[in-house]
Amino acid sequence: MDRSSAGISGQYARSVNDCNRLGGHAASSRRGRYRHATVRQLDDTPRTKPRRNTSYRSSDAGPSQNLQRRSVNPAQDFNALIKQEIMDDLVSQSDRLGHRYDGRNHSWYANSIKKYTSAAKRALNRAEQSLLTGLLQNFTVTRRWDWRSLTTTLHSLTSAGVFTLHKPVDERVKCTQADLLSTLLDAIIFKCNQKPQARDIDARGIANLLWAMAKLMANGQEWTPGLKATVAALLPHVNAQKDQFNTQHIANLLWALAKLVDNGQAWTPRLKRAVAALLFQVNAQKDQFNAQGIASLLWALAKLVDNGQKRIPEFKEVVATLLSHVNAQKDQFNTQDIANLLWAMAKLVDNGLEQTTGLKATIARLLPHVNAQKDQFNPQHIANLLWAMAKLVDNGQDQTSELNEAVAALLPHVKVQKNQFKAQGIANLLWAMAKLVDSGQDWAPWLKETVAALLPHVNAQQNQFIPQHIANLLWAMAKLVDNGQERTPEFKEAVAALLPHVNGQKDQFNPQDIANLLWAMAKLVDNGLERTPGLNEAVAALLPLVNAQQNQFTPQHIANLLWAMAKLVDNGQERTPGLNEAVAALLPHVNAQQNQFIPQHIANLLWAMAKLVDNGQERTPELKEAVAALLPCVNTQKDQFNPQAIAILLWAMAKLVDNGQERTPELKEAVAALLPHVNAQKASFKSQEIANLLWVMAKLVIHGQEQTPELNKAVTALLSQVNAKKDQFIPQHIASLLWAMAKLGEFVELNVVKSTSELLVYQISQCPQLSQQDISMSLWGVLVCCARLSPDANANANANKNSLLEKHMDALFTRLKNAAPNDGDEQSIIAMAASWLGRACPIVPHYQSNMSKPHTAFRDQLQSCIPSLKIEAERSLNSLPPVDLLLPDHNIIIEIQGPSHYVCGDFKTRNGSTLLKVALLQKAGFEVIEIPTNTFWTPDSIKRCIDQIKTRLDIPPQGHGPVSHKIGWADEANVTVDKGCQSSDHCYLTAEEHLEKQTGKPKKRKRKRKKKPITSSLSP
Repeated sequence: MDRSSAGISGQYARSVNDCNRLGGHAASSRRGRYRHATVRQLDDTPRTKPRRNTSYRSSDAGPSQNLQRRSVNPAQDFNALIKQEIMDDLVSQSDRLGHRYDGRNHSWYANSIKKYTSAAKRALNRAEQSLLTGLLQNFTVTRRWDWRSLTTTLHSLTSAGVFTLHKPVDERVKCTQADLLSTLLDAIIFKCNQKPQARDIDARGIANLLWAMAKLMANGQEWTPGLKATVAALLPHVNAQKDQFNTQHIANLLWALAKLVDNGQAWTPRLKRAVAALLFQVNAQKDQFNAQGIASLLWALAKLVDNGQKRIPEFKEVVATLLSHVNAQKDQFNTQDIANLLWAMAKLVDNGLEQTTGLKATIARLLPHVNAQKDQFNPQHIANLLWAMAKLVDNGQDQTSELNEAVAALLPHVKVQKNQFKAQGIANLLWAMAKLVDSGQDWAPWLKETVAALLPHVNAQQNQFIPQHIANLLWAMAKLVDNGQERTPEFKEAVAALLPHVNGQKDQFNPQDIANLLWAMAKLVDNGLERTPGLNEAVAALLPLVNAQQNQFTPQHIANLLWAMAKLVDNGQERTPGLNEAVAALLPHVNAQQNQFIPQHIANLLWAMAKLVDNGQERTPELKEAVAALLPCVNTQKDQFNPQAIAILLWAMAKLVDNGQERTPELKEAVAALLPHVNAQKASFKSQEIANLLWVMAKLVIHGQEQTPELNKAVTALLSQVNAKKDQFIPQHIASLLWAMAKLGEFVELNVVKSTSELLVYQISQCPQLSQQDISMSLWGVLVCCARLSPDANANANANKNSLLEKHMDALFTRLKNAAPNDGDEQSIIAMAASWLGRACPIVPHYQSNMSKPHTAFRDQLQSCIPSLKIEAERSLNSLPPVDLLLPDHNIIIEIQGPSHYVCGDFKTRNGSTLLKVALLQKAGFEVIEIPTNTFWTPDSIKRCIDQIKTRLDIPPQGHGPVSHKIGWADEANVTVDKGCQSSDHCYLTAEEHLEKQTGKPKKRKRKRKKKPITSSLSP
């Protein structure tokens, strides 16, 4: 998630060179601070004796004497540093000695400024810097200065903060800084490039100068051509003097190079050689590094890797060596070291370092020190530590008791120090908490309080966030909401504050930022965030960037982007040209990078494509190729999918098939590969996944899925979980379950229907808020359940159950009828419910005629065999879907049942649509004869069917109750069909109207004893 989520922490860093007080008297070595750790300050004061090529007349005062006469203790009085007399003396000395002047007095003065800041334990503030730069306008540097004066001056002024850019920028100060820095850098470049090489260039000076270069960048200086040229001039000297560097030099140099690379330094051959030379020296001097040096080195190595350093064998060896020393010196690390070490280990792991037993042990030994020193960490340390622990957990670190205690120890300090966190700290903290929660961290009260404490600061510091911060913050807030964070007013304000900056900084986002931002906005919308104009503008601003940077996205980015766009569209985002172009730009990269997607990516990608197609995305050749490229990966990685991924994948494939995807061999193999895992992981599926999977099974069966043992086991396994998780289903799930179970028809055992249907129907009836689709699906499901139970309705238990189901059916019927649906499928469901309940149909559904060739052929043969027989085709009775063939003189209906009427087309197991149609016709008083089309395979079989119908026609129609005859029927089973029924435009006649038409007088309404429906198997 975070490319540079934490910088090196701590106070102002000091490098190796720390010159003595004015006057040149030697001072003992002392400890100072460099950027990431404390280092030993070495005596680098210009010597009081005249240097080479320097002579003074005996009448002249010594160079240090004039300055000493005016000097005071700089650590006590800043005003003493800005006396005009001091600068006048410096100018006088330089002018008097001319080309013989080596710059030593200027370096003493620069060092006195540094000593003032060292004593104050801070850099120059804005006011002090402004006063001092006014004096430094006459601080003239020339190429005649010697190496030590140049290195001391630049290092001291940089360390003191003379070149720091305070905001808002004072143009006068900035101009003085630029002039002074330019002359210093020019003189250094000249000295480095002298031929033959200048004899006074030393290892200490090189270390100090490269440290200063890095510090200049860290303090806001631009990466100017002068800085680049200076670094380039210094790098060869690193390699040349590699054997002269001590442990402190090595630590400072690697820190400096890491900082420079992090600020844009290119990986030139010179830089690579310098790093390689230093790595060799780390290994050679490994036993001499102190605790601070170890922390600094690991930080630097982590930074280098994060910016492109290859993890070559030498690099890995150095890391392993240093890690072993962490264990040995664990009790000597201060708070800054601990923060840097954990940050470094998190970064190294995030960049591919294997989490070995040794690394885990090192982390485990450091974590107790976080708790022990919790009161000493400053805001930057706290932010870096929490970021590091979140990143380690994200990469597989166990959430041990020590880690949880360390997190718990730090969080209260976030709240206490909330006003001291900078923009980067706020971004890192919220990212860390989102990651921890997403990885299983409990939503403890103190964690909620910490998040609440930080949110107002997002709004307050909104103008200080860089593009990466904005991306990380929105990602974090989306993750927090996805894991239960309440959308409080402060939360909404923070999101609203950030969204305009997405548009404002759109040209500065890199590929990872773009992917994270679109993912975050899709997640926020999916969790209830209103699609405000600000959000719409942010999305619109990002979509063209997807197209522009399409070649730079990693496999994870591609998966996240397509998921995000599909989710946005699913939540109402218009499919604008910008969105369509972004999708089109990404699809070819799915094919190109197919072998690099991990299981989660594969699941998300297929889900996204299924969702896009379901929302109107055209199935272009590129989309078809992307799907085709992913399907073999499902089979290849089948053992790596978790329960959620299994549910997503099967849903996606069913949805694609439902929208026209061909059932290719690859798709069939992918489904077959996943079905055994449904049974194996049945107990791990959540309620939504169970509902989705049963929906999938029904849809796959509708579209011709073969009835295999694995399919049977998967359906059985899922149905067993419905009762176990009955209290966890939301209305949408229940509606989907009722629909799926009904679609599967006789594929679901009757006892399961009995035990499950009442439970689900009761739960759906308790939901006052249901979508129209949920009502429609539930009503259709209840109708089929009643149809399943109706043949056994004489049994008291089933009669009571049907009575209860019909009560709920009545309530659902009323709700759907009152919605006045215009959808043809829903109108048909209303008509069927009205027929079942014996109500007047409130609407007149319109059905389309669909006379198939088998229907026509059979009708013609039946008519030719019995010329006097009156046959009507495609007639609608009681506003029900049309029947295939009606014999009105005999009150008989003949249904020609093709494979779509059976589960998996097995011609044995009727699906829900078929069961419901037959039951409704029987309930209306018709005798139903079902003829599977597989009986038409030979002329002899057709003849036998017609002969059996002739036999049936000899029975007087008045004396019989509803009968269903299944010609060529075998065993019963269960299956599904789509809820949309096919029908035709025609006149609508009830059974009574047919009898009236036949006899010419109204049918007697006498009460008859209800007979059990007769089912006979007539073999062809």
